[in-house]
Amino acid sequence: MRPLLEDIYRAAVLGADPAAATEQAIAALPLERGRRVFLIAIGKAAHVMASAAVKALGERGLTPAGGVVVGAHGEAAPHVMLTAVTGEHPLPGPNSFRAADRLGELIGRLDADDQVVVLLSGGGSALVGAPVPGVEGGDLIALNEMLLGSGADITVMNSVRKRFSRWAGGRLAEALAPCAVHVLMVSDVPNDDPTFIASGPCAPDVLTARDVRQMLEEHDLLRRLPARCVAYLERVERGEAPETPKPGAPGFGRVTSKVILGNPHALRAGAARATELGVMPVAISREPLLGDAAETARRLVDELVHFREGGLLGVRDPGKYACMLWGGETTVRLVDETYGAGGRCQHLALAAARALKELGGLGRGIAILAAGTDGRDGPTDAAGAVVDAATWDAIRAAGRDPAAHLAGRDAFPALDAAGALLRTGHSGTNVRDVVVGMVAIR
Repeated sequence: MRPLLEDIYRAAVLGADPAAATEQAIAALPLERGRRVFLIAIGKAAHVMASAAVKALGERGLTPAGGVVVGAHGEAAPHVMLTAVTGEHPLPGPNSFRAADRLGELIGRLDADDQVVVLLSGGGSALVGAPVPGVEGGDLIALNEMLLGSGADITVMNSVRKRFSRWAGGRLAEALAPCAVHVLMVSDVPNDDPTFIASGPCAPDVLTARDVRQMLEEHDLLRRLPARCVAYLERVERGEAPETPKPGAPGFGRVTSKVILGNPHALRAGAARATELGVMPVAISREPLLGDAAETARRLVDELVHFREGGLLGVRDPGKYACMLWGGETTVRLVDETYGAGGRCQHLALAAARALKELGGLGRGIAILAAGTDGRDGPTDAAGAVVDAATWDAIRAAGRDPAAHLAGRDAFPALDAAGALLRTGHSGTNVRDVVVGMVAIR
């Protein structure tokens, strides 16, 4: 089943092609001739989107007067007038700070009648992450590291970190005013909410500093916040430091925003490919992936068992295999601030391997692929993994204790030992994760 699963995953990634979506969106923008056009691209899909934008502008007889492309990999700028900068991910760092400075330098060159096209995709929070005044770089890095290991979902993480990031939470739009700003987004967040994509640099922030404090308290994170971040929150609450721009603020008066691509595009493309391959039936889950990765893995395994037993009712001519697809993002809560190598997809896959093993005969004939659409799961060279009921024992046979690796949030070496990792390389897109479950039915 693995070749089928990988084929479906590749189709899902191709279905979330930011180049085609960007070209189409640029063609429809109300850009005026005779006025300069600048490009700002930030995120894991920045280079792909920027290249597509340059092409689409050229087809309209327009050329960028300047711009900045901030991506996760060292790639050349797609146009002589654009500057390419490489930030850091998943944690911001010195390169991210420099990228934020390059963005500031570009903004300083703009005139009021300029037009700016902002291309956003997932990962932008870290790639252009730099601290607000009063917060130091080390504080921002520590804050992001704490959030990533907290088990909090992406909406909580971005609600908090945008508060302390130089260009996040609507601050970029505020700095670009009064230019006409057109924002095109590839979404990696639930419900495709622009306020959370790349931490919402061009979207108003509805939360106040007091709201953020309450959110931190509810998740037991306030006590772990760096001292300068706490002090900054207090200054904002006292009115001594500015709030993030709110809905209706003047800086958003000439901003238009559109989400051009998201996880559903990937799921539909994957499902279509499965059907082409003769997999029947195929089901896309309406429930997004969220919450703890290990708990989610057990739920998905149970769903596949029920799908195999009851999902074929009414199907006249089922194929040799049937499959289900899920999309979203789970979380991994770190224990005692210690962890090994791997990401949320690898953790989910290893937990799924355990669940399939524990099912005995019921687990045989089921395989699961869990991978990020960006081609990278956590700080590893793998997009995710493919597992079945034999994976758990294969890890043991390789001389490793899979239970210890799972408990230690160290899925990467365990899955690598069993040959279960999925290595695809950088994809150029990022629309959250995809999980494909397949069952043998005859």
